[in-house]
Amino acid sequence: MRRSAIHLALIGALLGSAGQGLAQGNLEIDTPAIAALRASMQQRHQQIVSHYESGTIGLTRDGLVAIRDASQVPLAQRSRLSALVAAENRDREALYREIARANGHPEWGGQVQATFAQRWIDKARRGWWVQQADKGWAQR
Repeated sequence: MRRSAIHLALIGALLGSAGQGLAQGNLEIDTPAIAALRASMQQRHQQIVSHYESGTIGLTRDGLVAIRDASQVPLAQRSRLSALVAAENRDREALYREIARANGHPEWGGQVQATFAQRWIDKARRGWWVQQADKGWAQR
């Protein structure tokens, strides 16, 4: 239980403070849509944190999550993992768009995503896998 609380605090910190220097934009902006996305991501994090820790999934350099080593998951559970990763990526992409839109600049979506991508990687726990610029993987 303690581990889950720590991971939820990490997700909350990432979602609440990711990149405060975006051209006068507010990445801490909160709207009902953003709050719903944050809640969805926090809830899902409890289901996928063990996959970060085992190295099955990793953080990509573009602010998404990828299955890095599916062989660590029994075949019968791989479709569930794929669905979790797909749902996480849908929420992340929607979050980036919503933050840009809430700031009145939907064209900032790419900048918001790039800022979050770097923050996710910078704040990843030791032992988690992150994608490098050359698209290779390295353990943090």
